[in-house]
Amino acid sequence: MTHTHPSRFTFLLLVALTALAGCEPKPDPTPTEQNYTDVQFNVTVPTETPVDATLLLKGEDPSFKGPSGQGLELTFQGGNTFSVKARLPKNKELTYTLQMTSPTAQVALDSAGAPVPARTVQVHENEEMVDFEVERWGPEGGHTGPLTVFIVAVPEITPPDAEIWLSGNQPELGNWNGAGVKLYKAVNNSYATSLSFPAGKSLAFKATRGSWETVEKSAEGQEVGDHLFKTGGGFERVSITVGSWADFGSVPPPQVLTGIIKYHRSVTPKDTTLKPRDIIVWLPPGYEDQNNTTRYPVLYMHDGQNLMDATTAAYKVEWGVDETAQKLVMEGKVEPLIIVGIYNAGNDRIAEYTHVPSPPKYPNGGKADAYGGFLVEELKPFIDKTYRTLPEGRHTGLAGSSLGGLVSLYLGMKYPDTFSRLGVVSPSVWWANKDIIARVKELRGHLSLRIWEDIGTAEGDSTQAETETVEDAAELRDALVAQGWVLDSDLKYTVVEGGTHNEAAWAARFGDILQYLYPPR
Repeated sequence: MTHTHPSRFTFLLLVALTALAGCEPKPDPTPTEQNYTDVQFNVTVPTETPVDATLLLKGEDPSFKGPSGQGLELTFQGGNTFSVKARLPKNKELTYTLQMTSPTAQVALDSAGAPVPARTVQVHENEEMVDFEVERWGPEGGHTGPLTVFIVAVPEITPPDAEIWLSGNQPELGNWNGAGVKLYKAVNNSYATSLSFPAGKSLAFKATRGSWETVEKSAEGQEVGDHLFKTGGGFERVSITVGSWADFGSVPPPQVLTGIIKYHRSVTPKDTTLKPRDIIVWLPPGYEDQNNTTRYPVLYMHDGQNLMDATTAAYKVEWGVDETAQKLVMEGKVEPLIIVGIYNAGNDRIAEYTHVPSPPKYPNGGKADAYGGFLVEELKPFIDKTYRTLPEGRHTGLAGSSLGGLVSLYLGMKYPDTFSRLGVVSPSVWWANKDIIARVKELRGHLSLRIWEDIGTAEGDSTQAETETVEDAAELRDALVAQGWVLDSDLKYTVVEGGTHNEAAWAARFGDILQYLYPPR
């Protein structure tokens, strides 16, 4: 019988136990035990990112779990930057994603709207830094439809608890109600919102703090024009910067009057349903020369407070009628004439500039006949008596914009022997289901009227009622042509590319209007 030597047995047992011990799993090292290093993640986000957004870095590695186990939360650093510090193992490739969990759940998308793939990081040195940028945010499945992101940068004077709104020419923008869509507070001292419009939509809008009394102004406190944008049908950003707000005070515009200006204050119509109003009169160069006995044609214009004096203009922007007329007359491009501006009646403007009501929104319209009677029977005789005019209808014109354009055409058709030259500028053809077009079609034939009609491509949208559109203007043009008016002869039809519905736009084309209606003789 053979026996194993005790010392050899002990030796083999020790070897076996040692090998077995080497096969047992060891606990994971902690960051303080082995090769870990701090990594700073800096993320640049788009400006429309909500300032209170919760952003998380997420990954399978325990290093990305964070105290909550849901991910590493980034901290807003100001501007467009969020950051977080992570303790990661060296020389190990790690994958991670960035997600927004509030105020809504969103993920990072690329410029085409597809979700951004998981990123990888592998660190080798101490205190490394990882920088990356988010192009846009969207749902987990991505986003490829039309989306317009509005970004509004506000001035430092804006109250910290302010509500910022956009008001504009589309239903989504409130149809100019002063508070169409409310924006949320975004990073970089901005406010933002996202809306979806089809391609080719012409947008016009302004920023407010909830009403027209708080509408945006320039940094100097002056009126600013509408912001314009035509949608392309994909993802796009529109950024504007507000200089100041209307209720924070403004520097009044300078009063610049060019040429010979006369005022007739509080002219009171005999019809007691019509309010008194001021009249402003521009006289041509040389009118007051001692030996001048010349008589002049006359152009009557509605909304007289907006024509020559920025201090009385509704939005502190005038047409520049006096400067434009002075220049063109001096250059011999326009027949010397007298221009009479009739101030509107304030809250009664809509009623006076419309020939019928337009229910349900405008049931009180339809005072154009009374207003026209005042012009023809009272104001014109007064002007003819006071100034050296050519009183005949072939020398007399009538012009206005928007509803002023509408009433100019209506009164021109009613009084063709009194007004023969009509400026139908951005006419409100839509009024009362396009009643003005029906009236043109009811004419018994062509009238001896020289008509300027125009419209801007950024004034409205064909999908809306109650706004000025190229389609409506073209329909009016066609109705006039069908009655015998000849394009580029006694009917000048102009579509102004990018033209908007405001005094600045009308001022820009007033010279062309004047040259067509009153060419040099």
